[in-house]
Amino acid sequence: MTHNPWFVPITAIRRSIGNRQHEVRRGRIGGLKVADSQVLDDSEVEADVHLDSVDGGIEVSGLIDAPWVGECRRCLKPVGGELRAEVRELYRPRPPGEPPDQDEETYPLRGELLDLRPLVRDAILLELPIAPLCRPDCAGLCPTCGADLAEGPCECPAPGADPRWAALDALLEADPGARRGGEGPGDADPGRSA
Repeated sequence: MTHNPWFVPITAIRRSIGNRQHEVRRGRIGGLKVADSQVLDDSEVEADVHLDSVDGGIEVSGLIDAPWVGECRRCLKPVGGELRAEVRELYRPRPPGEPPDQDEETYPLRGELLDLRPLVRDAILLELPIAPLCRPDCAGLCPTCGADLAEGPCECPAPGADPRWAALDALLEADPGARRGGEGPGDADPGRSA
């Protein structure tokens, strides 16, 4: 049988409320993916947590670190980094055969081993970037020719005016003050006399 790094023995800590145990666990969690970001199958994840015996179960608090990779949402280049998630969750004893309460926000505690894996997975899934960027000012790709605009402007002609906005453009041309954010006829200060 292979050793599971996410199983933590809790016999000693459960003897008395107030007991505390520090654990640093590292291992693979399996492939996790959210949109264009993922933690690869062979990536090592770390959980640096404290387990506290409290009334009603074991509270787990600490940090989860994991490397992630993805694709920039604008230029489609590979991007990646290290995510860090803070956790503070309760593991509560649940009798065998008792179905989980859908509204309950706790993890099941069965026997003398606490399984950190579901907590680690949930924390990573919540922190993975949904739409990553290679850098905040990434210019992306030209929607016409696909050129990388970070390398300079492409040769495509400038887009023409969108015909759907023609009526609003006509109104702006008729009232030049509206374009500058100036006062229109109904915007004068009522307390100011002409």
